[in-house]
Amino acid sequence: MSTSARGTAASSSLPRVVAASLIGTTIEWYDYFLYGTAAALVFGKLFFPHSDPLTGTLLSFLTYAIGFAARPLGALVFGHFGDRVGRKKLLVVSLLLMGGSTTAIGLLPTYDSIGVAAPVLLTVLRLVQGFALGGEWGGAVLLVSEHGDQRRRGFWASWPQGGAPAGNLLAAGVLSLMTAVQSDAAFLAWGWRVPFLLSAVLVVVGMWIRLAVDESPLFKEALAAQHKRQEERNTAERLPLVEVLRDHWREVLVAMGARMAENISYYVMTTFVLTYAVTHAHFSKQTALNAVLIASAIQFALIPLFGALSDRVGRRPVYLVGAVGVGAWAFVFFGMVDTKSFGSLVTAVTVGLVFHSAMYAPQAAFFSELFATRMRYSGASIGAQFSSVAAGAPAPLIATALLKDYGSSTPIAVYVAIAAAITVLAVLCGRETRGQDLMDVEGRDNRDGRDGRDGREPGTASAEKPAVA
Repeated sequence: MSTSARGTAASSSLPRVVAASLIGTTIEWYDYFLYGTAAALVFGKLFFPHSDPLTGTLLSFLTYAIGFAARPLGALVFGHFGDRVGRKKLLVVSLLLMGGSTTAIGLLPTYDSIGVAAPVLLTVLRLVQGFALGGEWGGAVLLVSEHGDQRRRGFWASWPQGGAPAGNLLAAGVLSLMTAVQSDAAFLAWGWRVPFLLSAVLVVVGMWIRLAVDESPLFKEALAAQHKRQEERNTAERLPLVEVLRDHWREVLVAMGARMAENISYYVMTTFVLTYAVTHAHFSKQTALNAVLIASAIQFALIPLFGALSDRVGRRPVYLVGAVGVGAWAFVFFGMVDTKSFGSLVTAVTVGLVFHSAMYAPQAAFFSELFATRMRYSGASIGAQFSSVAAGAPAPLIATALLKDYGSSTPIAVYVAIAAAITVLAVLCGRETRGQDLMDVEGRDNRDGRDGRDGREPGTASAEKPAVA
């Protein structure tokens, strides 16, 4: 497929691909965030009823964190097969796994019914959620990145990122509605199950949309080139994971470091804040949920704008503004929540998510542009999901433990600031990728005696047809 033909085909189907990726990621993040929100509000009472409230929440967040442990495994498995058989097929599998496990949580008996088996089953289903999400993110952003044109890749690729605030908005909205129309007793008895069971309906919608999109044209071209190389050399290609670790280990480290502040700040300011606002600042559950709802709606609108900005000024400048901003804002954030004013609570979460958006929006294009096509699903997923084990997974758990031990929010703010410093360093160590032709990105195999990119700077065109990655 020629470059011009590929571009024409991609542009004609791009809006449909963007819509499918956005709706699919929204559903998957709805499922994932629904668990986090329920962990903050009700799971402690339902599955760990013999602990004091804060300890019950701590144990609930522990099951929440365990889900992150499965995300790297999901990244490895989905990345491997996504680089071998295609992005679309794996996205369908991830959606089915996530929706099935979420629906099963809605049917799960509590501790009062089956004892210790209840939290055990809850943990198993959370692991399935984590495994599915570990494969979802890379496939969704790559499907858009590999369809879109390089001049506006930051804008288009940021739309699947909007699935995170949209999913959080949907999860918090449904739970907020249930708490508004039910008594606390009714919500604990059965109301909390309704949002989880709703996932079954959403999965049907998501499957219908995802099955209608085409496979990435860049992947098709790379797969054809790979088969040709295999025939010419009569040798099998290396596993994508092996090639990532051999050719792109620096980029993996950059991606992992870049995720630290983005991941930690998000879960502190959207998940842990629910516990902090209710137990420490004495807001009602519905009030805390409404604050996250408002902030998530604003973030959803901001993400494409920051994505477009990264197309104009570069991925790194936008990302750095977000990392520095969130590190500084953490010290203001809890003080505003402590005022016990709803307006201050909304402002605290909203500003935090503005800075988060500046990191999250360009992240999809940034990570996609770091890796070659034949290993891009593996590379982007590994870089994003392995860092989540050290970042997002323990964030609410660490924040809750710090609050319990010190009775102050200052150590939590320091924790976020340290993560921001790590991200700043990682992004500064990475290269600017704006304008990079995805088919120009190669591994460092030194086939021409240079650094594996034919000696060209990112975004610099070659007189010759670029080597297929």
